[in-house]
Amino acid sequence: MTVRPIRTFDDPVLRSVAAPVHDFDRELRRLVKALTATMRAGAGRAGLAAPQIGEPVRVVVYSYDGRSGHLVNPRLELSERRITADEACLSAPGLWWPLERSYAVTARGRDMFGKPVTFRALGMLARVLQHETDHLDGVLFSDHLEAAERERFLAAALPG
Repeated sequence: MTVRPIRTFDDPVLRSVAAPVHDFDRELRRLVKALTATMRAGAGRAGLAAPQIGEPVRVVVYSYDGRSGHLVNPRLELSERRITADEACLSAPGLWWPLERSYAVTARGRDMFGKPVTFRALGMLARVLQHETDHLDGVLFSDHLEAAERERFLAAALPG
């Protein structure tokens, strides 16, 4: 499967709300495979959302600590317990920033064949799922930062 280029923070596709998937067809399966190949193409890659490769649809892939897979049209139920940890984004390579997120999530969606999927994720995998699902809503992780921190992050992330 072809590894696709990852869009950077200044690409407008990352600010668009992704469309729900209605057709669980061969094209969707190709997209999931391309996302997975692109995510795995470099070290430290734990998740990727379809908009990050220019596909404005609600699909994410993940791989962390022995758990990997994909979710189509994901919905997350967030725990009240929150934790701060460093977070990074493939659309802003090389930058890590501390961010508070829910410690646990229950993830619901479908697989590439349309079969319902539900699972619980803790810690870093929960963070990955929250991060990637944000991409589907046009939200970048820097949007969660306080204004001064966001300015510092964007100054480091954006060229020029």
